[in-house]
Amino acid sequence: MQNPDIPISAAPRPASTPQQQAPEGAVDTHIHVLGAPDEFPLSPSRVEDPAGLTMDGFLNAYKSQCATLGIRRTVVVHSILYGADNAVTIEAVRRLGDDARGIGLLTDNATEAQLDALAEANIKGIRLNYVHGGVLSWDGAKALTPALADRGMHLQMLVNSDKHMAEIAGDIRALPCPVVFDHIGWPDVAAGPAEPGFQAMVALVMDGAAYVKLSGLYRVSTSPWHDTDPLVEALAQANPERCLWGSDFPYIMLADAEMPDAGLALDAFHRVVSSASARRTILVDAPVALYGFD
Repeated sequence: MQNPDIPISAAPRPASTPQQQAPEGAVDTHIHVLGAPDEFPLSPSRVEDPAGLTMDGFLNAYKSQCATLGIRRTVVVHSILYGADNAVTIEAVRRLGDDARGIGLLTDNATEAQLDALAEANIKGIRLNYVHGGVLSWDGAKALTPALADRGMHLQMLVNSDKHMAEIAGDIRALPCPVVFDHIGWPDVAAGPAEPGFQAMVALVMDGAAYVKLSGLYRVSTSPWHDTDPLVEALAQANPERCLWGSDFPYIMLADAEMPDAGLALDAFHRVVSSASARRTILVDAPVALYGFD
């Protein structure tokens, strides 16, 4: 049931037509799919409720965005609004079919059986949320990584690079499974690409020790996000084979951020990544390999 004391997310904004569509086979590696309050149980500790759409409503809005951007494949990232109950994400991946993969959420005491069930459902990774907090700790995540590696899964992390990278960079290099950083490491934009934590992340990407999503610019900047260009450029030039792109649809938990336009977000990517081969590597080849698309 909807809780009158909890705010409701804004409905997703339709995408404008980008100046150039994504190449054939492109992957949006970061979206969330939600549902109506009576479709999937929400976490009691959530900070907001989904906008008043059913799961099919969210999926239809997202498919429209994909058609506008030229996106064919999708990675659904489980939302903390649902806690560690992955049912909503598993169902979204099922409804989207062969062109979808998922990222789940587990607690520190996750079992082998839980991991097996997620792997069977095309869930390709587990997410650790340093920024908003969550149910999985860094120690718990590290303990899970051998089991993730055994299943061809990876660890996805939402961190603030300026606050967290010094603590975790050494451990990242030693982990047995791939690591993916969300939203360009949610950096201190004013400090620029020379900030030590961001540079530590760039080094991980350059060495192939981590992936990073060139996504979520609207979380740290204002449209059309020109002040993030040096950060995106530093990552893309470091190693395009370890860069991914995502829209972050449907733009939940905005806080002080403005609702973005996914067409402008793709334009911002093209503005910085001008090489056709690098664009294809980031939008198609790297995510197809990481998420196991055919």
